[in-house]
Amino acid sequence: MIIMIAAAAENNALGKNNELVWHLPNDFKRFKSLTSGHHIIMGRKTFESFPKPLPNRTHIVISRQENYKPEGCIVVSTIEEALAVCPENDTSFIIGGGEIYNLALPYTDKIELTRVHHSFEADAFFPEIDIDKWVLIESVLHKKDDKHNYDYSYLTYILK
Repeated sequence: MIIMIAAAAENNALGKNNELVWHLPNDFKRFKSLTSGHHIIMGRKTFESFPKPLPNRTHIVISRQENYKPEGCIVVSTIEEALAVCPENDTSFIIGGGEIYNLALPYTDKIELTRVHHSFEADAFFPEIDIDKWVLIESVLHKKDDKHNYDYSYLTYILK
């Protein structure tokens, strides 16, 4: 199963200058819980936004740079190559950024989206979810609090 996992604002903003524009500690915990022990597929810029590789995950980085070989990662040049590296009977996660989400959408079985209930200026965006192809099966609202500056919802979509 291929699962796309992301946090996106109401205007589908993902981030600006290769950084998130919000901080939601509970969403980081959820991301870690869902992706731990699995293959994670990302673009080079997303990988480089991490201080170090994420523990207990196999990193697959899509890059057009021929000599790009970060330690501890599998580097490929297309989304199809990335998916071919993933174990067939396991769950793999697409974790961004915007261009990778767009390329991976046709191969995705499920979307785990944290919808941040605010709009932000951004330079990377999550693709529009076509409600003719996807059905929302779960929605859990979380109100802002002392650690979270915005209301947000965990949304789960599956293909119709």
